[in-house]
Amino acid sequence: MLESTGGSSIMLREMPQSGRVKGAIQDVVDGFRKNPNARITGQGTIRADDKPWSLEDAYEATATSTLSRNLKSRHLQMISIGAAIGASLYITSGKLLATAGPAGLFFAFSFVAIAVYCTGHALGEMAVLFPVSGSFSAYSTRFLDPAWGFAMGWNYAIQWLAIIPIEIVAGSIAIKYWTNGNIANSLWITIFLVLIAIVNLLPVRAYGELEFVLTTCKIISIVGFILFAIVADTGGTRMGFIGGKYWHDPGAFQNGFKGTCSVVVTAALAFAGVELCGLCAAETKFPRQSIPIAVRQIFWRLLFFYIISVIMIGLIVRSDDPRLLSNKSTFGNVTASPFVIAILDAGATGLDSVFNVLIILACFEVGSSAVYASTRTLTALAEQRQAPKFMTYIDRSGRPMASIAVALVIGLFSYLGATTAQQSVDVLVWFSSVAGLASIFTWASICVCHIRFRQAWRLQGHSLNELAFRSTPGVVGSWIALIFYIIILAVTLWISIAPIGYVEMSANERAKSFFQNFLAVPVVLLFFLGYKLIYKTEFVSAKDMNLSIGILKLSLEQILAEERARREAGSIWRRIYNSVRSPGWWLGFRGAVKNDMEMDYGWRTVPDKTDGV
Repeated sequence: MLESTGGSSIMLREMPQSGRVKGAIQDVVDGFRKNPNARITGQGTIRADDKPWSLEDAYEATATSTLSRNLKSRHLQMISIGAAIGASLYITSGKLLATAGPAGLFFAFSFVAIAVYCTGHALGEMAVLFPVSGSFSAYSTRFLDPAWGFAMGWNYAIQWLAIIPIEIVAGSIAIKYWTNGNIANSLWITIFLVLIAIVNLLPVRAYGELEFVLTTCKIISIVGFILFAIVADTGGTRMGFIGGKYWHDPGAFQNGFKGTCSVVVTAALAFAGVELCGLCAAETKFPRQSIPIAVRQIFWRLLFFYIISVIMIGLIVRSDDPRLLSNKSTFGNVTASPFVIAILDAGATGLDSVFNVLIILACFEVGSSAVYASTRTLTALAEQRQAPKFMTYIDRSGRPMASIAVALVIGLFSYLGATTAQQSVDVLVWFSSVAGLASIFTWASICVCHIRFRQAWRLQGHSLNELAFRSTPGVVGSWIALIFYIIILAVTLWISIAPIGYVEMSANERAKSFFQNFLAVPVVLLFFLGYKLIYKTEFVSAKDMNLSIGILKLSLEQILAEERARREAGSIWRRIYNSVRSPGWWLGFRGAVKNDMEMDYGWRTVPDKTDGV
């Protein structure tokens, strides 16, 4: 009770503890209810020409998605980094080293890295200008052909849906490094599935924070390994001085030119995930600032996490080490990891277990990112009427609940790897076969979309100065990357028809090898041609492309207001620094407090014209 000086009293009754608990529970329950503002396309569903939907409806749907925009710049950067550092780099790189040799491994990764760098910039330019849900699949619908957008959307969704069981089983088998199979693998699979489900049911901002922490651990592991490799190569361990010895004996290349060509696609899978900075555009709080920052860092990420890593692997691990091929599929086989082999050879007792923990965390993080990427793509497809309608269900917290449920159901296929039967392993290998060329198709489509977008942008009277962010390599970079991807597809076809050692292979083995390497191509063509024949879609001409719906148009006043909000939404130390350094420091401090109240309590206030910019 508070008594006033006038004798009157004001009763302030605190809510009982049980009432606060019930209220909190009710808030959580309400958060899962459907967002009342969520919708699919526009008011109509059938056009006058009897087509199922109009392109304008699809543009509007992806531009006004009700996904939560709570991801910050650091979340965006870490998600795109973390999704690309998984079992493919930690484990499968050992098989690539044995197949192509250290020089072949380096050239394969460098070849793909150049193309991915150009692709990342092309995607960043479009994602800043059109921060829509679905990103590149929506761009394929807008700039190429709705049928190709449909094929690319499902291609990308299937790619990540297939990765979910692969990463879960890889992580569960990694635990056998300690248990020696004494505990049923199905137990670890269940734990992984439950944890991935919990992570993806967190609010988007909490998911971003967790990704930030997990990716930081992976970055530390890569940095630590590079430092360790430098020490090992220069004679700081029991292996003595190595230098470039392994490039001479057993040699820089294995299996000649075909060996290098045969690992290019698998190397591309290791880069899968760098495009997530574009997929997250619809959930990024400040896409105009966050996406360019993430894109500009692609070069350094590619150089440091991939190129330098594979160089160091080739220096301290022999390409003819039998442990690299101790399991022909290297599926979840931690002892086949060149990182672990190097640590064991150096005699760093205990460090192998530490790195095994990091591999498990990497598999868990990539599995979570796979659910994230696949669900956002499925939701965007549904919003464009290219997937079942129920997948448009977005709750009040901005989570695509229906799509998450679909992804978790696909995750149940992980139990196929719960036994040691080769048949179960083969089923999971086929999952990776479906995703084999999916990344190449996705990246090539992004490049074509960028080329077509620039053509329409110029044809409709716009200048490059109007772009909020411009690709550094430009259209030339997109053409170079596209040519690289065409070469990769051609080389993959050659390797699929005549793989290494095909002379000794039976007809069944050669057929199996062909489909495992090239299965993604008929899948994409099936989706594209099927949709094309059913809905009679037309190729979108440059003059007919709609460049207005969903475009990020900001006046000077809006840009200044957004910059102020971005600055105030930073860390508490950054806000204190920005406030104190400004002549109007008190106004800055007040703005920071106001921003906190808006974020924490949902309060909204009218902007004060006296607030400093």
